[in-house]
Amino acid sequence: MFIRTNTSSLEAQRQLSRSSMEQSKVFQRLSSGYRINSAADDAAGLGITESMNAQLRSFAVSERNAMDGISMAETADGASSQIHEILSRLRELAVQSSNGALQAGDRTNLNTEFTTMRAEIDRISNVTQFNGINLLSGASNNVDFQVGINTTVDDHVTVAFGGVSSTALAINASAVDTVANSQTAINDLDAAIAAMSTRREGFGASINRLQASVSNIQSMKTNLAGAHSRIKDVDVASESASMAKLQVLTQAGATVLQQANQAPQLALSLLKG
Repeated sequence: MFIRTNTSSLEAQRQLSRSSMEQSKVFQRLSSGYRINSAADDAAGLGITESMNAQLRSFAVSERNAMDGISMAETADGASSQIHEILSRLRELAVQSSNGALQAGDRTNLNTEFTTMRAEIDRISNVTQFNGINLLSGASNNVDFQVGINTTVDDHVTVAFGGVSSTALAINASAVDTVANSQTAINDLDAAIAAMSTRREGFGASINRLQASVSNIQSMKTNLAGAHSRIKDVDVASESASMAKLQVLTQAGATVLQQANQAPQLALSLLKG
């Protein structure tokens, strides 16, 4: 038994300090929900999870980009549907005006409606916008959407918009004021209707592709989030067991330290004995 150096007390202090530090780390992990709270916890794991976190945030943005693309294409398709209806009405007027039973005044009235409805096509093509971007005026022929998190061609989807004015559809000079003009208008309108059908098919294909991109992004995001969680998140059951163990060790260490600190007094009492 030594009086000047209480080695038992020093060892008890060391063990108690160690248990207290470990207990503090467990508290931090349980309270934060993370197994890795600093580079000291797992330097390699921290680097991996930070990279994953950047990818997760990028996936969230690319998903929003794809959703914007869907909304833009749906807006253009909705307006194109209205133009399609107008073209059908214009063809109806042209067929009606081709009837030999009509008088000149009748055709004048039909031509007035024809001209008015054609002007509506131009109005729709000029005012159809998404976030201030003209979709059908011809100002934005192709719009590129970043639907991936990298810079390869597969990370982009391009949607073709283009112009659908009466000039673009080649019906700006059409008229139904005479039988001959009405016959010509029918042919012009058939071509315009076919062009609008092709354009709307393109919008539909783009919408389907963008929706597939969203589904793929969501799947990759879910898988990456799971991997991120497995590396960084705390195992509550395991840490709770560690906490119970450390609480016992801390209490035992405090008791042993108290007893070790009393050893010099025992030695002194023996000397006095």
